[in-house]
Amino acid sequence: MPEDTRKYQFSWDTLGSDMALARPNLGPDTSIEMYRLFQFTMRDILEQSYGTKATDELFYKSGQLAGMSFYNQFLADAADLAELVKRIQDLFVKFRVGIFRVESINTETMECYIAVDEDLDCSGLPDIEDVICVYDEGLIAGIMEAHTGKPFTVKEVDCWCTGARTCRFQAKPAA
Repeated sequence: MPEDTRKYQFSWDTLGSDMALARPNLGPDTSIEMYRLFQFTMRDILEQSYGTKATDELFYKSGQLAGMSFYNQFLADAADLAELVKRIQDLFVKFRVGIFRVESINTETMECYIAVDEDLDCSGLPDIEDVICVYDEGLIAGIMEAHTGKPFTVKEVDCWCTGARTCRFQAKPAA
């Protein structure tokens, strides 16, 4: 197979939709420990191979793709911003991602602060004095871009791993 042939281009079809058939005994859920085992071993190998900066860029881009896909799959028909936020809140709880809330938003500029309590990626981890939710940054950026049609920059400003006990993100349209 040529080196540039893509083997795993993402689509919702690749996730498998019939969990009753796929996992008749175990169902669709897994543990946070197994999710984090996957995420942090992947991050470790990528950092060893490409460095931390490149790994963060890959996690952010992966989150962006996920956010845009998530928006298109579940949120694209939201009538307005209020409905969009409510549906994100409901879906984050349904999928056990975390407890999503918009703390502030400037509806003219779309700059906002978003908090995610009980975040899947980091809640309960030790303090390391650094934010770690790069994938979540990309996820939020992807949702915002899909909704507005404009690219967004999202940075985590507080994290469980910095002692904040919630993840807080600043989102704003990209310069």
